[in-house]
Amino acid sequence: MAALGQDRIERRLAAILAADVAGYSLLTGVDEEGTHIQLQDHLRALVDPKVAEHRGRVVKNTGDGMLAEFGSVVDAMRCALDVQRGMVERNRGVSDEKRIEFRIGINVGDIIIDRGDIFGDGVNVAARLEGLAKPGGVCISDDAHRQVQGKFDVDFEDVGEQQLKNIVRPVRVFQAVLDEPIRPRKPRGQPHNTPATERRDQWNTRLMTACAAVVLIAGAAGAPFYFSLVRAPHTSETPDKHVNERFSMVVLPFANLSGDASQDYLADVISDELITGLSRFRNAFVISRSTALTYKGKPINCGTSARISVCAML
Repeated sequence: MAALGQDRIERRLAAILAADVAGYSLLTGVDEEGTHIQLQDHLRALVDPKVAEHRGRVVKNTGDGMLAEFGSVVDAMRCALDVQRGMVERNRGVSDEKRIEFRIGINVGDIIIDRGDIFGDGVNVAARLEGLAKPGGVCISDDAHRQVQGKFDVDFEDVGEQQLKNIVRPVRVFQAVLDEPIRPRKPRGQPHNTPATERRDQWNTRLMTACAAVVLIAGAAGAPFYFSLVRAPHTSETPDKHVNERFSMVVLPFANLSGDASQDYLADVISDELITGLSRFRNAFVISRSTALTYKGKPINCGTSARISVCAML
């Protein structure tokens, strides 16, 4: 009976295109319904028509993307390039925090067809290649690259052999070098102070300021360690005394002053990174994150909280 069941398995050679949305979890965290509506609009107006135009078949939608099969790798590549270039146009004027960008992976291989779905290593490799692609980019396997080489006005960068998750053999990967920027250019004649531009500028300024603050704070906190080590006399003090003289510090939670509650996570990430970085100093004792969080939202006197306190606002 097992042999009979295996004989009924349908197989064929196909080009597989896997696509997903870069940073989909973050986008839905900010605006779940809005992101879903945008994605469905892109699929309906751009992706699905391009798959059909290039004689492909959408096998299934995967929540944050889709899986399609083609009879030709050339057709799959044409579809991928049309989709990515089309998304550049569709993203014009869309703010960074709402922009949807696809990552696409293409492979060619023998697949199993069962109830309209497709399975096998050929599909798995395409899905892993998708994860290697940059937002707005396309990654293809060595097998697919041999089929499309010289057929497009697109260069392919050899990324080398990659050990893909749950794939036994290494796969040589090529990345398409697109002639369009991943981020859309500002259309000629567009005013410089559009709401979308202002939001992006405010966000970039805020992020750069936060990064600069972290560097300065880390440098300021690290300076006492350096000088204490340089100036420390060589004595026969007991180990316990050394322990007691370690710098003790607490990184108080950063405050989000942007007025946008969705940016609270950025303040938490900066606090976490700073705690991790400072804890690497051998002579430092850094209060744990869980203890520091008890001060969140409370008025704190940074001078009396610890021997060294790192206080900041974002």
